[in-house]
Amino acid sequence: MARKRYFTGSRCEERGGYARGVRDSNLVFISGCVGFDYEQDTIAGDIVEQTHQAFRNINRGPEELSPYFEDVVLIFIYIADRAFYEQTVDIIGEYWRDLRPANTFIIAELVDPRMKIEIEITTRDGRGAG
Repeated sequence: MARKRYFTGSRCEERGGYARGVRDSNLVFISGCVGFDYEQDTIAGDIVEQTHQAFRNINRGPEELSPYFEDVVLIFIYIADRAFYEQTVDIIGEYWRDLRPANTFIIAELVDPRMKIEIEITTRDGRGAG
């Protein structure tokens, strides 16, 4: 099966020469999704809204690449400040509490000072889609 790629239209994808998501056989990798609303070219100043927008951005990738959200096996969550953990951990739980993928929180300086969170996921599509 040929690789399939998904793009959000972010300028960073073109500049950095990468796809937001890649499907390779039954594995789908969604690279770091942040709180930018790519359709409006805006980013909220609030960590809670950025977290929800990051999930909206993540969910667009699986729709394009045909895995199912419940097939997520690994998530990495990068937050720009330790204080953001308490503001985001319950939101993360809302999305994945029933799925229980492996999860790692990392405190990291993100590439744009407006960014407060970045989330990347790996899914395994057990349905053989694609």
